[in-house]
Amino acid sequence: MGGHAPFAAHSHNIDRSDVLSPRMLWKAAKRMFLVSGGRRLCGRYEVDCAKNAVLPILAAAMLTDSPVTIEDCPDLVDARNMLSILETLGCRVEKRGREVLLDASRAEDHEMPERLSKRLRSSIFLLGPLIARFGRARVSYPGGCEIGQRPIDLHLKGLRALGVQIREAHGMIECEGARLRGADVYLDFPSVGATENVMMAAVLARGRTTIHNAAREPEIRDLQNFINALGGKVRGGGTDCVTVEGVRSLGGARYRPLPDRIVAGTLLAAAAVTRGEVLLRRVCPGDLGAVLDKLRQAGCEVEAEGEAIFLRAGALRPFEISTQPFPGFPTDLQAQFMALACAVEGASVIVENVFENRFAHAAQLRRMGADIFLSGRLAVVRGGRLYGAEVQAGDLRGGAALALAALAAEGESRVENVELIDRGYERLEEMLAALGADIRRL
Repeated sequence: MGGHAPFAAHSHNIDRSDVLSPRMLWKAAKRMFLVSGGRRLCGRYEVDCAKNAVLPILAAAMLTDSPVTIEDCPDLVDARNMLSILETLGCRVEKRGREVLLDASRAEDHEMPERLSKRLRSSIFLLGPLIARFGRARVSYPGGCEIGQRPIDLHLKGLRALGVQIREAHGMIECEGARLRGADVYLDFPSVGATENVMMAAVLARGRTTIHNAAREPEIRDLQNFINALGGKVRGGGTDCVTVEGVRSLGGARYRPLPDRIVAGTLLAAAAVTRGEVLLRRVCPGDLGAVLDKLRQAGCEVEAEGEAIFLRAGALRPFEISTQPFPGFPTDLQAQFMALACAVEGASVIVENVFENRFAHAAQLRRMGADIFLSGRLAVVRGGRLYGAEVQAGDLRGGAALALAALAAEGESRVENVELIDRGYERLEEMLAALGADIRRL
């Protein structure tokens, strides 16, 4: 497909020189998007590193005494919170543009501060590294978006299999594991977080650990690649069976995490909902197979070549989605595709199989004129015209969905609580504006 016309799309560039400038920090404090709908999104965009890959990788830096450099680290609220936690644990953190340098050689604290861990669901990723490094850990139950029950029982079950003694009391989790040993770990559900936590704890354990029914998400593979870059011995990442051979110690590395497939999917949905066309670079099309299939089902022309995806929206038609663990359709894109369904004539069907409370955004979409019927984990969306309205983000991905719906709506919309969107998108409004959207932060 080299030289094909779609890949000659007009370029819109973003100046990233001020990622950590005072202007950006001031802007991040603003909590509302003002969106004027009706513009087609057209252009090209290079996708940043994945939030869901970066957070466990930052946690894994606690496993080594040697310096670690993370390249192209996105400036996200969740990433900032993770770095703050690492600093409180004694890890030296230095930001150089889009690079983050981590040195945990003098880290000695095994207790995460409750005020920080409650801000970040992914703080639980530090449980495995702290136990592996110090033989103990004390953490509070993590926070994050309210999208349903996300129990950490599987994390704790896996750690117990490695020999960790765990006590839960007064909202705290206290772990003792001075002599971790390899074991067979059987997960009742292919939990991404549990798979990653057990992987990290097992890296410095004695013997071999095999994780059965492991999560297959690409971020698992990326964590494996990072650990192996440090000198670890992990195999099977991205399959349902992950094997970890324990090592005595790890070294340092320079590493660039994989691109964010959820950001890529969001931008593709944004182009589709506005009947536009977009060329995404630095993407992994193989990690987006289910998403690209649904976009084609919805009537979009989609081409993939190497690390690029081109989408042109045609005459859109209804589609069906059923969220599943990878390689199925990701739950983190369900809300954005509901926004797309709202702008497509006819009835689309969405089934949410991962989180029981992940239709909260439907009420806000209705404020924009959407016709959505809900029954348990089933949503039937009868698409049509959307109208500008004042809406409120209730969670990260639901907030992104509201921004996408506003792009397609007639008139002006205000999307409030965008600090939730900032948890997983590095200035979403600038991404969309770079592709021609009329959107700004107030």
